[in-house]
Amino acid sequence: MKSDLPAELDFPLDRRLGKASAGKLEKQLGLKTVGDLLHHFPRRYLERGELTPIAELPYDEDVSLIARVQSANSRRMRTRKGMLLEVVVTDDTDGTLGRLHLSFFNGYKAEKELRVGVRALFSGKVGAYRDHLTLTNPTYVVLDEDADLDEDIARRPIPVYPATAALASPKIADAVAVLLDGLQGASLTDPVPERIRRRDGLPRMVEAFEMIHRPAELSDAYRARHRFRYQEALVLQTELARRRALTELEDATARPSREGGLLDRFDADLPFTLTAGQADVGQQISADLARPHPMNRLLQGEVGSGKTLVALRAMLQVIDAGGQAALLAPTEVLAAQHYASITRTLGPLAEGGLLGGDDEGTRVRLLTGSMTTAQRRAAMLDIASGEAGIVVGTHALLSENVQFADLGLVVVDEQHRFGVEQRDVLRSRGRSTPHLLVMTATPIPRTVAMTVFGDLEVSTLAELPAGRAPISTHLAPLADHPGWEARIWQRAREEIDAGRQVYVVCPKIGDREEEPGSDPGLLPGTAEPAGTGIQRELASVAAVYERLSSLPALAGTRIGMLHGRMEPQEKAAVMEGFNRGTVDLLVATTVIEVGVDVPNATLMVILDADRFGISQLHQLRGRVGRGGLPGTCLLVTGLENGHPSRERLDAVASTTDGFELSRRDLELRREGDILGAAQSGGRSTLRLLRAVQDEALIAQARDDAQLLIRQDPELAEFPALAAAISRYLDPEAQAFLDRG
Repeated sequence: MKSDLPAELDFPLDRRLGKASAGKLEKQLGLKTVGDLLHHFPRRYLERGELTPIAELPYDEDVSLIARVQSANSRRMRTRKGMLLEVVVTDDTDGTLGRLHLSFFNGYKAEKELRVGVRALFSGKVGAYRDHLTLTNPTYVVLDEDADLDEDIARRPIPVYPATAALASPKIADAVAVLLDGLQGASLTDPVPERIRRRDGLPRMVEAFEMIHRPAELSDAYRARHRFRYQEALVLQTELARRRALTELEDATARPSREGGLLDRFDADLPFTLTAGQADVGQQISADLARPHPMNRLLQGEVGSGKTLVALRAMLQVIDAGGQAALLAPTEVLAAQHYASITRTLGPLAEGGLLGGDDEGTRVRLLTGSMTTAQRRAAMLDIASGEAGIVVGTHALLSENVQFADLGLVVVDEQHRFGVEQRDVLRSRGRSTPHLLVMTATPIPRTVAMTVFGDLEVSTLAELPAGRAPISTHLAPLADHPGWEARIWQRAREEIDAGRQVYVVCPKIGDREEEPGSDPGLLPGTAEPAGTGIQRELASVAAVYERLSSLPALAGTRIGMLHGRMEPQEKAAVMEGFNRGTVDLLVATTVIEVGVDVPNATLMVILDADRFGISQLHQLRGRVGRGGLPGTCLLVTGLENGHPSRERLDAVASTTDGFELSRRDLELRREGDILGAAQSGGRSTLRLLRAVQDEALIAQARDDAQLLIRQDPELAEFPALAAAISRYLDPEAQAFLDRG
């Protein structure tokens, strides 16, 4: 057996376990190599002397538990040949909740071994029969101490692995044991550099595998898990540091500021003073643009903190330096909003060469898929000639027919809605690599920014502009107060009568839709559990629009409807009406979530608010209170008090601090959701590392990685680390890293 890490960990499992066992591991768990199985870590450990609380077992899930046999009875089966062994096990608590019923078909061996009083480890899928929790044909390991059993082994914690009904945890442990026995005496090359391993007192790799899979004490498992968490963080951060270093080597056209240019004239005409945060971030971006290497910066900020203004000032600096800027938006509604906002903000500076425009100004062009052929042709001509200094568009900008004269800056709004391939298509259109500014209105805690956007420099706008009115958020639980529904629409009428406008947000478009669990706008896991019999009719745009149109409380009001299935011209017309004030109340989906700016809108009613995540609710309510008047957001839910999903709504109602909410959001969500894996149906990219809990570890790994890359950009002195990066970066992990 070779002792170098890549060769040993990349061995096919059938070379070590045989085809039958290896085939089952691949089919059930997707594990193909020695490294795959050794990195399939236990999710928890059972102490041999402790019984598992049976009442806490999750229904319809694969479990492993330690219990004591209370009774065992066998009988001949009536409908087929053979015998049925019925065993009742207990956790020694009083009552039926502490009992579990086991059924073994032709369980002759179990009949001999599972005697009353015996303690055993049982594994199987929890079912239910006649009001009892059950396991059918579970695997088991008797734990009563044998006189011949080594006393040290008898005391060891029992690992519990992520398992399936067809491949129980003890079977996985047996397969792992074969691999561990084969590693005895090996000296695997360690991805963690020896200097760091010694500094932090981390166990060597073979020792760590032994400690995490067969710990003598629980403390051994914790030490091993810490080591593998750090290793995972180091692998990720080293790859991100390498990418940052490679970016530094790329050539970009420097776009320094020009005195007396468009940016200076724009700043001079601003009717307000930039916030301290906007000025500071603006200086950071200006310095980046002036360098002959591409800027890669993430601009995050609170709803309404002025990110678009900061981006616009960067665009003007690039135009002053002879380049063009492209703003890529995820939807036509948002692209149109950006186009209108930028054009309105620039005024004559956006009408260069036009009658009434500024002779030294530029032009702003919109390019979307719904434009007519003539409109597209005219826009593309201005883009190709360089007449259009600023181009705002959707995915239409990515068409190979769109050619830029000199693309100097790409601004991506809400980067998480685009794939890396789409972003890179646009970045390839410049004479040299364009500068990149990624904007997100979803505040990201530092630890997640280091992990998900680790190859970008991060700028944060936390300060709201002066004059921005506060938004008050209230929970409206109709299950507790059915009479509040009428009051909600009376409240909407009061706003309209006062000359204001109202949003009503629904989680789905029409009644024909399936339960919207796959909608990316919904928090995964919020649907009622299967088999509960609970069916809630979710509010749809079509039904709510029809109902409100006939509601006496809203008689005479002008109601509009907006959703993603409408034709682009229809959507544009509705938004134009809402902008101009000819629509009083807009019933919409989350298409209005980001970028929509109607200063006169002061009330938002979010129906079935429990179907949205914390960050999305925060984004939605940021659409009101944008014109100096106080905003109000009502979170309407039919859930009863005590329901777990009410916790999210209480969090949103308790604070308008987006950074605090983002942390709470990440604490409530699964890790795969944080990193985007759940949206594609895949497993979380991270194995042990947790972006929220392991902030200090990630920060340390980031510092170590940056030092390693500065000293050895090619990792020539650390081949095991380079190999670990290659193995770790499967297509899903690659996509996760490329989100920046």
